[in-house]
Amino acid sequence: MPSPHVSPVAPEAPLRPPEHRPSAALLGVPAVCSALLLILVAAKWRPLTGLDRDIASAFHRWAVDEPGLTQTARILTDWVWDPWTMRLLCGAVALLLWYRYAARWTAVWLVVTCAVGAMVQQVLKAAVGRARPVWPDPVDTAHYAAFPSGHAMTAALTCGLLLWLLRRHGVGRALWGWAVALAVLSVTGVGLTRVWLGVHWPTDVLGGWLLGLVTVAVAVRVHGHRRS
Repeated sequence: MPSPHVSPVAPEAPLRPPEHRPSAALLGVPAVCSALLLILVAAKWRPLTGLDRDIASAFHRWAVDEPGLTQTARILTDWVWDPWTMRLLCGAVALLLWYRYAARWTAVWLVVTCAVGAMVQQVLKAAVGRARPVWPDPVDTAHYAAFPSGHAMTAALTCGLLLWLLRRHGVGRALWGWAVALAVLSVTGVGLTRVWLGVHWPTDVLGGWLLGLVTVAVAVRVHGHRRS
C-alpha cells in the first residue's frame, strides 16, 4: 500500500532574544510628569520659579567660592558630557552595529532616535523660550533658550539607549554593573554641572532628564514593534 504523501514542513525560524520593552507605566509616568512640568514652566508658576531661583542662587554662590570645582565642572560639561560627545558615542556604536553585527535596522534606529531627540529638544526650547539665569558675576555662559537642558536630555537619551542595547545583547553582570554606574554618574553629573555653572535652572535639568527617558521608552517600543 503506498504511503500517503506528506508535505515537507519548513523548519522553524530560530528564536530571537526577547525584546525588553518598557511597560505602559514606565512610559506613562515620565510622560505625564514631563508634560506637567512643561506646562508649569511655560506658565511661569511662581512657587516653581521661586524654588528654581533659590536652588540656583545657592549653587551659584558655591561656584563662585570654589573656582577649582567650577573649572572641573566646566571641563566635564564642555568635553566629557557635551551633547556632541554623546552623539559621537552613539554614532560609533551605530557603526559597530552596522559592520560588526550586521544589525542595520538597529544602527539606523539608534541614529534616527538621537536625531529626533535633538530636534524635539530644539523645538521645545524655541516654543517655551525660557530665559537662562543671569548673574552679576557669572562663571560660565551659554546660548539659546533654557528649557529643557540639552545636556541633560542628551545624556539621559544616550545612556538610556546604550544601556538598553547592552541589556538586549546579554552582557555579563560585571560589565552591566559598571555600565549602569557610569550612566548614573554621567546623567546626574551633567545635570549638576549645568546648575553649578549657572547656565540652567534646576527644572531645566529635570525636564531634560524626563524628556530623555520618554524618548528612550518610545524608541524602544518602536524597535520592538518593528522586530515583531
